[in-house]
Amino acid sequence: MPRAPASLRTFSARTTRRRSTCAKSRRRARVYRVNGLIDDCGKLVAAGCKANGWFDLSTLKEPYRIEGKKTMGLELAEQLGWDVPDVIVYPTGGGTGLIGMWKAFGELAALGLIGPKRPRMIAVQASGCAPMVRAFEAGERHAVRWENAATIAAGIRVPQAVGDFLILDAVRESGGFAIAVDDAAIAQAVEAVAAREGLLLCPEGGATYAAYLQALGDGRIRPDERTVLFNCASGLKYPCLTARARSTATPRSTGRRWPDPQRVAAREVRPVTP
Repeated sequence: MPRAPASLRTFSARTTRRRSTCAKSRRRARVYRVNGLIDDCGKLVAAGCKANGWFDLSTLKEPYRIEGKKTMGLELAEQLGWDVPDVIVYPTGGGTGLIGMWKAFGELAALGLIGPKRPRMIAVQASGCAPMVRAFEAGERHAVRWENAATIAAGIRVPQAVGDFLILDAVRESGGFAIAVDDAAIAQAVEAVAAREGLLLCPEGGATYAAYLQALGDGRIRPDERTVLFNCASGLKYPCLTARARSTATPRSTGRRWPDPQRVAAREVRPVTP
């Protein structure tokens, strides 16, 4: 949130964790809980921009976030001695991170800091919300909205991404693929990494490990390939993940119905208390 005086409005899906809305409200933002998912929030923001002259800071609507996400690619190349891995496995919702890293590698090559080698970019989604996987497998450049999206991995619960074609272009240009894993596999991956490595992954990060194991099993990734998995948050943000995930394959993670997008409404959450 900016420190300069500004009128800030944030729109969150109704499934957004309460601690997240609390954090936003404490930073002087007016927080609205939307009766829908993240793409429905985007539609309301777009309408507000048109009607009220707001500046849209959502995914790929401004230049700053993708430039910041490039940092992951820049630091990865630097830490590998100005080289790149064979494979990058990334949890993909709006796809800014994957797009930003792919952009970073192109720019590093143009500067002569790395050679022509590029990593294969693997877009990981949850089986309960996998529009990119469906579009990739169908050979499409744009992804149709995924209806009734539901997964414990909230960060990749994006039914329709603005930059769908940029994600799919990067995946295909790199020789990569898009892959979906179910909530049970995500939960098992989070628990496995915590037990074996002492790292508490967020479910989105767990999805990358589940996808890696799946791709190893079907041969799309070889054991001898240098593969980097990205974890994008702390599992501390999901304190109930283990208990909830052990009951996956319940209506919580499959078949949950959401409101008709034409009837989406927003309710301001103000004030918000823990």
